[in-house]
Amino acid sequence: MRLARRVDQIEPFWVMECAKAADEIARSPACDPALGGESMIYLNIGEPDFTAPPRVLEAAQRCLAEGRTQYTSATGLPALREAIARWYASRWGLDIDPARIVITAGASAALQLLCTALVEPGDEILMPDPSYPCNRHFVTAAGGVPRLLPAGPAQRFQLDAASVAEAWGPATRGVMLASPSNPTGTSIDADELQRIVEVVRARGGITIVDEIYLALGYDSAHDRSALALGDDVLVINSFSKYFGMTGWRLGWLVLPPALVGAVEKLAQNFYICASAVAQHAALACFHPDTLAECERRREVMRQRRDAIVPQLEALGLAVPVRPDGAFYVWMDTRRHASNSWDFCFDMMRSAHVALTPGRDFGHAETAHYARLSFASSLPQLEAAVARLQRVLRPQS
Repeated sequence: MRLARRVDQIEPFWVMECAKAADEIARSPACDPALGGESMIYLNIGEPDFTAPPRVLEAAQRCLAEGRTQYTSATGLPALREAIARWYASRWGLDIDPARIVITAGASAALQLLCTALVEPGDEILMPDPSYPCNRHFVTAAGGVPRLLPAGPAQRFQLDAASVAEAWGPATRGVMLASPSNPTGTSIDADELQRIVEVVRARGGITIVDEIYLALGYDSAHDRSALALGDDVLVINSFSKYFGMTGWRLGWLVLPPALVGAVEKLAQNFYICASAVAQHAALACFHPDTLAECERRREVMRQRRDAIVPQLEALGLAVPVRPDGAFYVWMDTRRHASNSWDFCFDMMRSAHVALTPGRDFGHAETAHYARLSFASSLPQLEAAVARLQRVLRPQS
């Protein structure tokens, strides 16, 4: 069967390929506790070990019991759009018109909608290297050209205004950013983000900012939404991370008013609407009890970060920039291996700890970095460190 050429332009999602390899090793006798083995510890997938908060689960059950499972409008339940707008007001002091908010089938659908609406064949979208791989693949699928700009530790692994201005050319359409970022857990300094927006705006371009980890930040200096920089900034968010609703596939966009109609038309055709059950349940995310629980969980994540980073560095896994958000550590593996792909597979086989090699996330030095997710419990993290120490620093 003949496939469309765009399929060949999109690389496999190596995170998931490594996860399959970890599962295969986990099924081996060496990982069978009944045979004296040790089970695999998974620190490779970016998924919090918390499920949806209790009130969200209860709301979903009521929704099903009452039969409220019909289609919603393509832009989402009005009550949910209003609740999100109120959250922006209470959390970040922003006055966002609910009419600018579009509920999507996860952040992935939000990115697909934006790329389809805004990217013409041949358009360049600038993004940092390293960055989340699926973002560049959405650009490719729309016929655009993702252009990765090397962003090292001195830039917090993020773009800065100078690099954007220098790279901008006739084909450049805009920038795609994430703050905090996957895989690095680092944010763009507020003043630098404003300078980037000004550079893009002066050239008539678009600024897309992925904020799915914004509420999972640990530094008040970075607790600012890009929406404060103007109505022309396009923001993506999600219920997956802060609210622990990964498999519910529910996200949202905040758009300039003129773009809402175009995105609504595309959503109608792509998937009709986001899950009605997930939308009704998500209304409970903004109950004070739920927000208090999410803040408690955020503090737990901070404690995990504070525990794991120094232990990794003591093992010779340097962390050039301390993560200030999300639940990832971007660590340098050069002291132990020539590339992080081999390092991660060695750790899966010998320490039975699953990590993610940097191969997915770009090309600039990413072969020397690995991503660790500290979204697992503290006892799991401590057990993983003990195993890594056993392999990396064997007792004499």
